[in-house]
Amino acid sequence: MPSWIGAVILSLSGLLLSLPAGAEVKARSCGEVRQAYGAKGFSLADIPYQEIAGEHLRICPQEYTCCTTEMEDKLSQQSKLEFENLVEETSHFVRTTFVSRHKKFDEFFRELLENAEKSLNDMFVRTYGMLYMQNSEVFQDLFTELKRYYTGGNVNLEEMLNDFWARLLERMFQLINPQYHFSEDYLECVSKYTDQLKPFGDVPRKLKIQVTRAFIAARTFVQGLTVGREVANRVSKVSPTPGCIRALMKMLYCPYCRGLPTVRPCKNYCLNVMKGCLANQADLDTEWNLFIDAMLLVAERLEGPFNIESVMDPIDVKISEAIMNMQENSMQVSAKVFQGCGQPKPAPALRSARSAPENFNTRFRPYNPEERPTTAAGTSLDRLVTDIKEKLKLSKKVWSALPYTICKDESMTAGASNEEECWNGHSKARYLPEIMNDGLTNQINNPEVDVDITRPDTFIRQQIMALRVMTNKLKNAYNGNDVNFQDTSDESSGSGSGSGCMDDVCPTEFEFVTTEAPAVDPDRREVESSAAQLGHSLLSGSLVCIVLALQRLCR
Repeated sequence: MPSWIGAVILSLSGLLLSLPAGAEVKARSCGEVRQAYGAKGFSLADIPYQEIAGEHLRICPQEYTCCTTEMEDKLSQQSKLEFENLVEETSHFVRTTFVSRHKKFDEFFRELLENAEKSLNDMFVRTYGMLYMQNSEVFQDLFTELKRYYTGGNVNLEEMLNDFWARLLERMFQLINPQYHFSEDYLECVSKYTDQLKPFGDVPRKLKIQVTRAFIAARTFVQGLTVGREVANRVSKVSPTPGCIRALMKMLYCPYCRGLPTVRPCKNYCLNVMKGCLANQADLDTEWNLFIDAMLLVAERLEGPFNIESVMDPIDVKISEAIMNMQENSMQVSAKVFQGCGQPKPAPALRSARSAPENFNTRFRPYNPEERPTTAAGTSLDRLVTDIKEKLKLSKKVWSALPYTICKDESMTAGASNEEECWNGHSKARYLPEIMNDGLTNQINNPEVDVDITRPDTFIRQQIMALRVMTNKLKNAYNGNDVNFQDTSDESSGSGSGSGCMDDVCPTEFEFVTTEAPAVDPDRREVESSAAQLGHSLLSGSLVCIVLALQRLCR
């Protein structure tokens, strides 16, 4: 063999030996990648049968590859879609919690109000018959306003309740004094004596405190569930930045391009990618946790002193007690009103001759708990609150936990036990960079995602503000205050106590006062003492006169 041929052979042998190790896979098959790519629903026309040079790749390593430019673009979009779906799925629990519990609480409160109104109507029709039906709009208006307040109407509860008692006094004053004719101006004068004479005993004051606190807590809690629902729904619909999409593509599908479709990302690698992509969501966590804490505090109030169910279920009995107080003290009340407003004109003779059916009974039957209507919405407030408290506690730190929840999924990462056999963004090997802390500012040195920490997401900031406003409302409701009406009365619920309870007591049952007037201010003592001088000797005669008067009016 000529010497020059031997030289050529040696030269070729040296050239082959000097080729980089990657050149050995130049003709490696892309069959496994084609199978995985087709399983995603993509056309196999895009993918080569064997690896090709990778200079055209813009995201994945520019080495020999199974990806064309079209494949990289499609897989990049696929990674974006999968990420969006992952976030939605991972936040599914918190979203469904707020959606379903808002529906349950709202249904319960509405049905509770309907049941209470029906119970009062049935009880008063059965007891007072036509007299009640002729004046039923007073009570209907009470429930209409309570419903309007609950559904977000601009209703001042304290003023509304004061108006209810004033109107009731006007109606009852006419019923117990049917021998007189009262003008509108005279009745307006009568209503001014509501606070001074306390014709209904202490019931209006106590009922105002309990109704106000209970309705503020109930409405605010349901509003909180609404805000939580809306924030969770909005935040779970992410819009990844271009830098995030590049990082997702590199993590999820660059293994395809390298011919390693079955190799999953390293767990710590996944965490850094997710922390970069969800940096703004993590910043929501602080305000979200404060919001959840405030919801839990109001939930405790709903279980205890601000329990709207314990207020509304027996409201008919409480109002009836107030009416009986008025009946028993009618002579004193009338005397003081006549003294202050003047002697009214006598009624026409026709009116004074009226009488009521013999079986008319001014007294209410004793309250029987077994006669209460079935519980609203087939459940009780205590059961609802116990359930929601458990769910709320589980939803704390949900946004900062998203990266960890996503990356611990076995279908997502290789897991902690395969740290040497996972995709690290370049090859199948251990991932070395440290894990970033949570939040936007901590992503300044994120090795995987290009994050602009100087531009917080305005959409997330809007959600933070919505949570902050709602948290403030909840804190006020916890103290028995409505942020819209905090300075309307000296008896504003919870004012100055911090606990939301007058005199550090949160009554759940009423202590009705029927024969003794409550304590009054010094300037009222003279009026009260003169009324008290009538004494118990007038009570029996008073009741007889009331019955006769009601009988004449009913006819």
